[in-house]
This record gives sequence, C-alpha cells and structure tokens, in this order.
Amino acid sequence: MRVFVTGATGFVGSAIVQELINAGHQVLGLTRSDAGAKTLIAAGAEVHRGDLTDLESIQSGVAMADGVIHTGFIHDFTQFKASCETDRQVIQAIGSALIGSNRPLIITSGTGLVKGNPLATEDIIPDFNTSSFPRVATEEAAMAVAAQGVHTIVLRLPPTVHGDGDHGFVPVLIGLAREKGVSAYVGDGINHWAAVHRLDAARLYRLALEKGIAGARYHAAAEEGVPFRDMAGVIGRQLNVPVVSKTHEEAADHFGWFGHFAGMDNQVSSAQTRRQLGWQPNGIGLISDLEQGSYFG
Repeated sequence: MRVFVTGATGFVGSAIVQELINAGHQVLGLTRSDAGAKTLIAAGAEVHRGDLTDLESIQSGVAMADGVIHTGFIHDFTQFKASCETDRQVIQAIGSALIGSNRPLIITSGTGLVKGNPLATEDIIPDFNTSSFPRVATEEAAMAVAAQGVHTIVLRLPPTVHGDGDHGFVPVLIGLAREKGVSAYVGDGINHWAAVHRLDAARLYRLALEKGIAGARYHAAAEEGVPFRDMAGVIGRQLNVPVVSKTHEEAADHFGWFGHFAGMDNQVSSAQTRRQLGWQPNGIGLISDLEQGSYFG
C-alpha cells in the first residue's frame, strides 16, 4: 500500500514511516523543509513538499496514495485554538479527496478528550465543546468526514508518547523542574497519565491501517495510568531537586499553561483496541524510560 503520512518527520510520524516501510508499504511523506526531505529519503520514503496550511498540496498527496495517516499538528500552544481549527480544515480537505473511495484515513486525536469511571474506553465520544476544549475539533472533523462515507479511523494517543527524541509533555515537566528547582505534582499527585512508547504507537498505526474498521476509535494506551507523583519522583531524583506538592492555586503559578495537563487524570483502557487489532505493546514503560536517564542528558 502507498501511504501518505502527514507529520512524517515528527517524533511519532517518523516512527510510523519506518514501521510502514519495514512492513513492506510505500510511504509518501509530507514535509516543508529540505532537512525533512533528506530525512525522509534516508528512511526510504518518497517526499511530498507542502505543509498543513497548504490544503491543495495535501489533497494532491492524498490523490497519489492508497491510504492516509494524519499525524501532523501545529504545536503552538500560544495559538492552540487556531492550531486545532487548522487541524479541522486539514481533515476536511483530506476527507473531501477520499469521498467515493474505500481508502482509509487514520486521524490522530488524544485520550485526554475522554473520561471514564475510572477507565476511558474506545466507545466514549468527547463531551467537550471547542469553546472549552479546542482539541475536540479534530474528532468533530473526523465524524463529519465519516458521515460523508470516508473510511475514517480515530487513533487516540495518551498524554505521553515517550522514547528517545521525545519533545512532548515529559520534557516540559523536566524543563520546569530545572527552572523552578523543584519537581512538582498537584495535590496528592495520584492523578494518572496513560502512556505508550513511540514504537508501540507506530505499530498500532500500521495495524489500524491494515485491519482497522471504518468508524472505529482506537486507544494507544500501553499503560492504563501512571501516577503523576511517580513521574515527578523520578524527575526529582534524576535532577537532584526536591519533589513537592502544589495546591491547585499554587499549581497555576508553578506550571503556567501546563497546569491543566499536570492535574489531568487520564486513565485509559485499550482492551478493545488490543482485541480487534491484535496489538500487543512490548516497549519499555514510562517510569523505566525515565529511570534510564536518556531524558536528562
């Protein structure tokens, strides 16, 4: 299968590209830079020049593919709502190019959009709206293109996809601990983050492409929930700084824009995903990954 991948040079996307190529697929990767093009060529992929604001380029990439994996996202948290609306437009553009075909479209969302008691399952639909949680625009767009007959699959990533080269939420926590001189958690710190290693996540994308059911939602949760206090504890030990609790009021000042994520309790089931796709994550766990020290070089 020839697969068009957005975000193909990103932390998760680059692992997906390699996973697909190793499994015998051809990859057409979207990139906006010469450096990105060199990276894709070195990985054995074809290059498609463009970016997430160039919808015509994206649609031309879709036209040359048998399936699409959309992992690209503009990670500018100072313009988060605008980034989410851009994601909506990209999904709509991809979907319009796939109408009338059975070519699969895999869309990346987040498990943070769904809540369970205690575990969030794949069948839960987000009950947020874009005014309170802009990221829900992604799943709204997914449902809209699915209603047009597009073979749409939503793959939800947990708050942390970890591994070498991570530049997501865990490095943000480490950076804050270095800056503030303490590794903090909110309240008693027993809120949880689901987690997955990037190579396990990449394998799930491939399985969803090959075997996914139209309209399905899959959870890339290798660990259902890692206590936030445990993460803060490892970070404190690795940096040799105190591990402290912050009240909800203090957390707003300490974490800033990251405060919502630091206090989030996201316990996630992937039982349906494992059963339907045969996904068996085998990568190192988040705490062990932190304890190995590669995040602190």
